Amino acid sequence: MNSTETPLSPLAGQQAPADRRRWFALAIVMTAAFMDLVDVTIVNIAIPSIQQDTGATFSHIQWITAGYALAFAAGLITGGRLGDIHGRKRLFLIGIGGFTLASALCGFATNPDMLVAARILQGAMASLMVPQVLSIVHATFPAHERGKVFGLFGAVVGMGAVLGPLLGALLTEGNLFGLEWRPIFLINLPVGIVGLILGRRFITESRAPKALKLDLVGVGLVTLGLLMLLYPLTRGRELGWPLWGYASMAGSLVVLAALVAYERRKAARDGSPLVELSLFRVKSFAAGIGVQVVFGVGLGIFFLVWTLYLQIGLGWGLLKAGLTGVPFSIAVSVAAGMSVQKLVPRFGRKVLQAGALVMVSGVLLYRWEAGHYGQGITPWQMIPPLVVMGAGMGLIFAPLTDAILSEAPREHAGSASGLINTVQQMGNALGLGLVSVVFFGVVDDGLAPAQTGPAFVDAFQYALGWVAAVMGAIFLLMFALPKQPAVQEVPGSGDAAPEGAGHGDAGEPEEVPVGAAGSHGPAR
Repeated sequence: MNSTETPLSPLAGQQAPADRRRWFALAIVMTAAFMDLVDVTIVNIAIPSIQQDTGATFSHIQWITAGYALAFAAGLITGGRLGDIHGRKRLFLIGIGGFTLASALCGFATNPDMLVAARILQGAMASLMVPQVLSIVHATFPAHERGKVFGLFGAVVGMGAVLGPLLGALLTEGNLFGLEWRPIFLINLPVGIVGLILGRRFITESRAPKALKLDLVGVGLVTLGLLMLLYPLTRGRELGWPLWGYASMAGSLVVLAALVAYERRKAARDGSPLVELSLFRVKSFAAGIGVQVVFGVGLGIFFLVWTLYLQIGLGWGLLKAGLTGVPFSIAVSVAAGMSVQKLVPRFGRKVLQAGALVMVSGVLLYRWEAGHYGQGITPWQMIPPLVVMGAGMGLIFAPLTDAILSEAPREHAGSASGLINTVQQMGNALGLGLVSVVFFGVVDDGLAPAQTGPAFVDAFQYALGWVAAVMGAIFLLMFALPKQPAVQEVPGSGDAAPEGAGHGDAGEPEEVPVGAAGSHGPAR
């Protein structure tokens, strides 16, 4: 019997160790996802310290943030497909190892140019690491357990989005060992090294069941198209929205259309495209991707204008602003765990739609409070709207990811994961670009210092009206999602494969676990 057949005849005594290893693997990939989420937000807090310590120009500062985002977004689809081809465990370990090395280079950067280059490398390594998180979950856990897993994933996302600024404030203001801003990057070193060591031991290798080749033409087209779209969106406001930016965004649509045409021919010719267009014939996947884009727009607007409101409109310090977000983070985590495990199996799509309406109510409550209390608002008064908004986000995020992947074939898990992350980045970038309209568009130029705070408070209220409208649009888009989640496996249904062995659901091509005998044996 070869290694791919070993999991088909498990012994009862072998399943407990397999279960334990599977959950250890989940903890490792979730930690990596958390590390990436925190890294995206933590840098913004430290920018003044970086600028003062290194003498970075405004252009350097823009590239420290935009360079990471662009390298990350441009590489996600390719990173996901590489996992399908060469193994998701292998790509995850390469990604987390490279991310850790890049973090060290950031932390020990001797000048702004080195820091910019290291941040671009860090984003590129994250694009190899992050798509494997959902791929490994999808290939490792049977369908009846994925609800619990995605609930945990939603909780991690909720914590990472808000705790990043808080952690950044603590590390920067703490000035550990006189290192100023550098600990925001160096903190990744012990986490990354432990993740690399434990990942080699506990994560089971998996890849697509049939041999695939990397579509280099597709890589070139998708990278070019995404850069042409995202670069102007990321830097447009700082550059004054030049004409070339609009031309680039329009040109990106032509490039992406050419990508779709080429990928269709590539799939028909040898069945090895970079972007698996057949995924969009799965209703839950196509509808979920659409919702994900619009959801990303709303979150991109909110998190940026919220930061501007707290730090400039209200004049709060980094630590105070960071602590204010803790109730939001807790609410997201709790709601995410409840939504997938308890609510979605019973109420289906209605849970996500309820989440959208809950977010709308929280946003409108926050908008009212911002106008009612003005600059005298306190963190305690913000707790109710933030908790309501966080609960709504938790009800959406975790089950949305589950819904998108629920019917996606496991052999295309990497491609699907890369697409999910890419469209989320596209939505966020579009939201950030719209901030110039929905926030700065109502702030007059040349304001006196005493006028800046009230003007930012007014702009925050205006922007929240747009966020509420986006969430209302999401509620309507969710009617395209299936009413109920896909039929899930249940224990004892006759599937003899041990949980985590990586076998597909009924009707799916079998996933190929690599080195199954060693991977599923007792932990050593």
